[in-house]
Amino acid sequence: MLHINDITYRIGPRLLIDHATVALAAGTKTGLVGKNGAGKSTLFKLVTGEIQGESGTISVPRNWRIGQVAQEAPSGEESLVSVVLAADTEHAALMAEAETATDPHRIADIQTRLADIDAHSAEARAASILAGLGFDTAAQAGPCSALSGGWRMRVALAAVLFAEPDLLLLDEPTNYLDLEGTLWLESYIARYPHSVLLISHDRDLLNKAVDGIVHLSDGKLTYYRGGYDQFDRQRRERQALQIKLKRKQDEQRAHMQAFVDRFRFTASKARRARSGLRARAGLEPGAAVADESVLPFVFPAPLKVYAPPIVAMENVSVGYAPDKPVLSKLNLRIDDDDRIGLLGANGNGKSTFAKLIAGRLAPLSGTVKRPHSLEVAYFAQHQLDELNPAHSAYDHIRERLPDETEARVRARTGALGFTAGKMDTPARDLSGGEKARLLLGLATFKGANLLILDEPTNHLDIDSREALIQALADYAGAVIIISHDRHLLEASVDRLWLVADGTAKTFDGDIEDYRRQVLEGPGTSGSKKAPAASAGSAQDRRKAAADARAQTAPLRKKIKETESLMEKLQKQIQAADGRLADPALYAKDPSKVTAETKARADLVRALAQAEEDWLALSAELEAAMADGG
Repeated sequence: MLHINDITYRIGPRLLIDHATVALAAGTKTGLVGKNGAGKSTLFKLVTGEIQGESGTISVPRNWRIGQVAQEAPSGEESLVSVVLAADTEHAALMAEAETATDPHRIADIQTRLADIDAHSAEARAASILAGLGFDTAAQAGPCSALSGGWRMRVALAAVLFAEPDLLLLDEPTNYLDLEGTLWLESYIARYPHSVLLISHDRDLLNKAVDGIVHLSDGKLTYYRGGYDQFDRQRRERQALQIKLKRKQDEQRAHMQAFVDRFRFTASKARRARSGLRARAGLEPGAAVADESVLPFVFPAPLKVYAPPIVAMENVSVGYAPDKPVLSKLNLRIDDDDRIGLLGANGNGKSTFAKLIAGRLAPLSGTVKRPHSLEVAYFAQHQLDELNPAHSAYDHIRERLPDETEARVRARTGALGFTAGKMDTPARDLSGGEKARLLLGLATFKGANLLILDEPTNHLDIDSREALIQALADYAGAVIIISHDRHLLEASVDRLWLVADGTAKTFDGDIEDYRRQVLEGPGTSGSKKAPAASAGSAQDRRKAAADARAQTAPLRKKIKETESLMEKLQKQIQAADGRLADPALYAKDPSKVTAETKARADLVRALAQAEEDWLALSAELEAAMADGG
């Protein structure tokens, strides 16, 4: 059992952990959650003894081995398999001693112990773990020095998994994994034979791999049984008991009214919001709503709308050398309201494909057709380094609005989610999540037609990820997402493209089909015929969705015309209000007051009728899309 008893820890004057207590039984898999900066990584250091609390105790059974991913990734000339095998120090020591031992009794003891720890299968187990994390046979035999930093961290992860400590501590292990590696790790942790304590912002990982959640909030530790969704529901139930229910209900009604007021004239946004909610229908009502302290993401609507497709590829090849294309035979199209998730292991060309679509990489052959003035917003993690470290969020916005007033620049900075206390903080002092928020705001600053997100969630906590999902649901343009976050993909996309075998093409299935393919191999599942049936049904759904989009084009046109009429009527009502508010009107010609009042009433009635028409048309569109989806 891991027993954290009345532990207290401060960083300077800040009380980070305040008399916190929790007990975790042996063999349990537990997720440790809390907002960024709450002290989760600090708690890990307390558990390992790297730092000491000012009071309290942390205890584990005396013979337990505690393991975590090495802070420094391996970088020597040893092969990957050798590095992983060396992580089991007992196995390595016994194997070395077996080479030199001469005493028959000691030799017998060594061989008995090697049999006990299943040493004969050690190399096969190491290779299996490395394969699950994305290393093929050739890579496993190669040196660590040939790998990039992210891939070396995978080797470090493989090493600690192979060592099988009694208490495995994992701090955001998916940050350097792709979706395929994340799916494999999810399955591995669920089967792990010892205790696991896992820090993660990956909601699906916390739902699938753990059987309990420890929440670190306000310096306290609270244990919840079950996965993240169960924790979220139980936490909100506790909150409902701790605060006045009426106040919460009033706040929720105000939130919903603000939503209606904001999007009542924008059918595409309203539909996207509902679509996002449908995608998360498996969650309890309200479970996916971000905490009130999390500011929303806001992506401006496209300034100009183009007829679909907005991007069309015909027999395109792309790469970095004319004679070595990374991808070829690309024949795909992107419509103005598409939501596309890119699947495929790291190294298969997903980022290359994203750069092609974004116009940052020219095709080697074939044609890519797009409107000349199509606005594409592109976000990738490496761009975080492109922020000027000395410039604040306000400075970055000021560069884009050189002629605007101070008030307007600060208002625009605030709209990105930066409070008055944060908008003047230099970028070098912002957290990873705040940098990502700033970069997303800068990328979408002009109102993009197409938003490309390459691993957008690495520095976001769970509530911020939910805020991102909501923003994508509200966004009126097309979206392409590369992410290891399965929950983000399931909640935000309705089409999947697989980048593999030197090309990209439609994946005929859903995320669950892809998960089975990753874990069990292409064409395999619980039964041999199940994937084909699933793929066929998925293909039928996608064809029906495409047909529905085409069939609803006239309906969409009517909705846009009605929206324009409502905006026109609103402006006319505002002008009438201005005239009626002028005292001179009543003094000069009282008869005009009656006429103006009647005219305004007519405008109000016309607006009410237009609103009813818009609601009816929107409902008809929603029903058509539901039937088509």
